[in-house]
Amino acid sequence: MADSQVPWGVGALSGTISEPAWRVKPSWYLVTTEDRMIPPEAQRAMARRAGSAVVEVKGSHAIYVSQPGAVAALIEQATRSISSAAAE
Repeated sequence: MADSQVPWGVGALSGTISEPAWRVKPSWYLVTTEDRMIPPEAQRAMARRAGSAVVEVKGSHAIYVSQPGAVAALIEQATRSISSAAAE
């Protein structure tokens, strides 16, 4: 897992954003209820603020490693939702 996580660019600290994507685009959030890095209640608050569709899974911060099926299911749900909206 350490090999897949790379440092983020320091340039992100001084970057400017004209319009946050979470305000204008649909989003989904996978709350991990056993997370010890980001408390689940904080995750829920962030998801509410962004207006995200929320799915909760019992698991840790590294849910993509422990439950890749749950992550894939959320991605599939988002894809179906966007595809349906585009067809309308």
